[in-house]
Amino acid sequence: MTRILLVEDEENYREPLALNLRRDGFKVVEARDGAAAMERFEGAGAPGGTGPIDLVLLDLMLPRMSGAEVCRRIRRTSRVPVIMLTARDAEMDKIAGLELGADDYITKPYSYRELVARVHAVLRRTADGRPEEPVLTAGRVTMDVGRHEVSVDGQVVPMPKREFELLELFLRHPDHVLTRGQIIERLWGANYVGDTKTLDVHVKRIRAKIEADPSSPKLLTTVRGVGYRLVTAD
Repeated sequence: MTRILLVEDEENYREPLALNLRRDGFKVVEARDGAAAMERFEGAGAPGGTGPIDLVLLDLMLPRMSGAEVCRRIRRTSRVPVIMLTARDAEMDKIAGLELGADDYITKPYSYRELVARVHAVLRRTADGRPEEPVLTAGRVTMDVGRHEVSVDGQVVPMPKREFELLELFLRHPDHVLTRGQIIERLWGANYVGDTKTLDVHVKRIRAKIEADPSSPKLLTTVRGVGYRLVTAD
């Protein structure tokens, strides 16, 4: 039986949705806020828990911990499918949710039939063999996520955890401009209050390892006034 973690603070959405999902054969674990969602998610696979969660339906606007933060924390340790549920339909909100690692995005009000269709579609993609721990490549750089290993021109390059996570973020979004704010929120959290120059230091260290000439980067480039982009085109 497919186990769905339903994270929704509005009872008028959560209760009928949970009822319909159970009627259609899903096992539903409910959470009313972000903190409770993490407790349910982490406890589900523990001894005495409900069993590992197969998919998360996650509202973006939640008390105690935002849906974006919940998604970011889940993605630290798991590739379980996540579908964002929210009343916000601005394009940047959708992009932000997907860049945090969500697999799909549906806005309120939605039809139950559409939501279930999306659930089945995401589950099919997972079952069809989307690699949990992929090998990512760009130019002379190869990253084996499962082995936590980076190679440049076939030679393994040691890379600390934070640099590895940052490079992985770029490799998962090739040729896309990632803003400084997006990167910091994804890696350091929405409530990060430290020096944003920390990001520049990590980028400089990564360039020293992957660029033929770090002083004139061609792969990991700066988009002045915006952020960074990993370039894959010649």
